[in-house]
Amino acid sequence: MRILLNMLLFLAITNLYAQNSIKGTVVDANTKQGLVYANIYFTEIEKGTATNENGFFSLESIPSGNYKILVSILGYETKSVNVSIPNTTDLEISLTPSAIEMEAVIVSTPFHKLQSENVMKVEHKTMQNLKAKGAVNLSDGITNIAGVESVTTGLSIGKPVIRGLSSNRVLVYAQGVRLENQQFGDEHGLGLSDSGIESVEVIKGPASLLYGSDALGGVLYLNPEKFSQSNTSSADFSGNYFSNTQGFNTNAGYKSSDEHFKFLFRGSLTEHADYKSNTYRVTNTRFREQDFKAGLGYQKNSFKTEFRYNVNNSKLGIPEEIGEQSTLKTPMLPYQNITNHLFSSKSTVFFNKSRLDINLGYIYNDRKEFEEHHHDEDEEEDEHEEHNEEAFEAALRMKLKTANYDVKFTLPKLGKFETIVGVQGMNQTNSNYGEEQLIPDATTNDVGVLATSHIHFEKVDVQLGARFDNRHIDIATGLQKDFNSFNGALGFKTNIANNVTARVNLASGFRAPNLAELTSDGSHEGTNRYEIGNPDLDNEQNFQSDIALEFKNEHVEFFVNGFYNKINNYIYLSPDGSEIDNKPVFLYLQNDANLYGGEVGLHIHPHPLDWLHIESSFETVTGKQANNDYLPLIPANSLTNILRVEFDKPWLNKGYSFIKLTTTFNQNNISAFETSTNGYNLLSAGLGGSFKLFKNEAAVTLSGTNLTNKTYINHLSRLKPDGIFNMGRNITVGLTYNL
Repeated sequence: MRILLNMLLFLAITNLYAQNSIKGTVVDANTKQGLVYANIYFTEIEKGTATNENGFFSLESIPSGNYKILVSILGYETKSVNVSIPNTTDLEISLTPSAIEMEAVIVSTPFHKLQSENVMKVEHKTMQNLKAKGAVNLSDGITNIAGVESVTTGLSIGKPVIRGLSSNRVLVYAQGVRLENQQFGDEHGLGLSDSGIESVEVIKGPASLLYGSDALGGVLYLNPEKFSQSNTSSADFSGNYFSNTQGFNTNAGYKSSDEHFKFLFRGSLTEHADYKSNTYRVTNTRFREQDFKAGLGYQKNSFKTEFRYNVNNSKLGIPEEIGEQSTLKTPMLPYQNITNHLFSSKSTVFFNKSRLDINLGYIYNDRKEFEEHHHDEDEEEDEHEEHNEEAFEAALRMKLKTANYDVKFTLPKLGKFETIVGVQGMNQTNSNYGEEQLIPDATTNDVGVLATSHIHFEKVDVQLGARFDNRHIDIATGLQKDFNSFNGALGFKTNIANNVTARVNLASGFRAPNLAELTSDGSHEGTNRYEIGNPDLDNEQNFQSDIALEFKNEHVEFFVNGFYNKINNYIYLSPDGSEIDNKPVFLYLQNDANLYGGEVGLHIHPHPLDWLHIESSFETVTGKQANNDYLPLIPANSLTNILRVEFDKPWLNKGYSFIKLTTTFNQNNISAFETSTNGYNLLSAGLGGSFKLFKNEAAVTLSGTNLTNKTYINHLSRLKPDGIFNMGRNITVGLTYNL
């Protein structure tokens, strides 16, 4: 690690290439008139500007090299332009009018391209869009993405599910580094706030080539908000009220940049009472979350760097049964108190035709869990008041400290080849401090090397790569484990007909067993079982084939995705028929498994009625073991239909309204330890827009979910075995004000 840092400093000092400027105009392809406020963005150096009233733009301090510029504006097709600096100094860029929504930069894949140019299929959604649809929090919002669901414990705790795989099989990236927050537990949430998250990207399928172990099922990549453009400053604050939980979230932020330095900070507070179903409130689903994010960036000559910090403290009630009906917001016993510190740095050194990227991260996760029987029963204390945690110890307390690094070198382009080589690694320590111990103290070390290339042929794009990983686990009990895996990926993208794009991706992935699976010996609040680990577990190893077809013209977009995922040595829990402490004993076992399914979608935006959007999508996944038994926690098939209109009025900009009907079908394909789940229909609607208030922009949103107050249970709810219903009708009102 020290060698890498020294190399970075050396390169930053010695590679001081000349700075350059670029200017140009952005025009309508038909009228040749300049376009006002078109966005110009250099993806590699993360620097941008906007055109003036004549469609003119200019940017200074551009290091020499080959770059991709993305040009976008609402109502036009996003365009990507390759430029060579300093050879290119003056541009004229023509944009074609289109009703299709603007494309965004895909950050989670290595070559930072538009999705239309990407070989891998990646879903991209802005957090603003997800919240406009009534999402209460981040884990709720991602369920609006086709192929993505969430295993929930009440409202506050959610774990992403991608095509039927969850927990350690889905890797989460935040601030450019892998998030490690003891995600092995069913009742362990993300520990992240949606405040300060700009967008969400989802890679559906094995991404071990790019990210190593734990990306066997896919990646949830969370992009933090960007710094402000050079020589600009901005501030904003927002608030949302949720009728069902009588809850709220508020956040405020400020950011500023000059030509070289930039900084931002954002703070937020969220509180919710117990959520209400059609007939009762679900006791102890209340929670409180505090979050603070800060960032500092610097760019000069051929070097840029940024440092970000996020601290999140969450106090989460753990629901057990329907009891006292209350709208208080302080969690009762049992509850979790989790503090998550996330430090990250991202640095790049630009050479004339190559670049070096170094991402470093450190995550400090402090998890405390408090239980009823650890409270002093002789002490008369109102449980609705703030708990004094100094008065009693946490039943379970674990500290997880993770340092990781990701170093990639982009080689000079050689003919049709773009190539990246890299090394990634992680050092992780788990320590126990509570009265109980679920998993022992341990140290984990990962290291992986990779190489990947994107090859541009005339009619087809090819992406391929290979990677080798080693994981060494040193456990305090004296047990030592080593896991190795070699993985590869191969993908093709081509236009097989007019307006029809095909993608075929073949990839292998792996997951080393986590500490809980290897060493568990105990139970804790939030589970109804006693878990015993298996030190003889092997790697999970999978191979997935993925086919995606997409048709797009000025009136219609249609896509169909299909996948088949074969997993060897799939790890699962199974009861052995005995009990410990009056709880059934569950053992970790292995068997081969297969998952298959896909998504189909249709988006109609009839020209010239560009303001009208009719959207429909269907998703399905089936998971089976080799013995033909179904896998647990597989989401039910679902169909979503949306009617959306967009409009502008003299008094309202970016106006929209929508109505959505989500149909979730019966889930009868269940494991031996599950019960079937009935289907249901949920109706949602919303509207919003922005307007001028005291010479600044204000945005308002109004949305409602489960408008018919349907009584239902989601198959992925961990409260399902107790027959506890999901949330009833909720109306959300939001206001954002930009200074």
